[in-house]
Amino acid sequence: MSKIRSQNTKVENLVFYELRKKGVYFQKHYKKAIGNPDIALPKKKKAIFIDGDFWHGYHFKKLSKRLPKKYWLTKIEKNIKRDRLYRAKLKENGWKILRVWEHQVRKNPDIATEKIVNFLK
Repeated sequence: MSKIRSQNTKVENLVFYELRKKGVYFQKHYKKAIGNPDIALPKKKKAIFIDGDFWHGYHFKKLSKRLPKKYWLTKIEKNIKRDRLYRAKLKENGWKILRVWEHQVRKNPDIATEKIVNFLK
């Protein structure tokens, strides 16, 4: 567990690198917004979350059938609820939000990066 990173994961670093290469200005892990978005443009009130498939419950129903421990199911359910709460609060405060999944970035980083660039414009 101690080896698992919550920030600056390989997928996040890949996206950060691609955005910098395209000359896009952004702030990483913006702490002044609830939920600490992975990428933020505070003046435009735009936030992007790059979520790991396992930790944030992508295909949770399939996953719940395979996971042996109640602990993991409970943890992932809490993560999903917390993510919804944070997105709702950000939207209440006028933020626009984009959620990008880990598998989308791994499958085709160029398409994921273009999606982010278009959102940030």
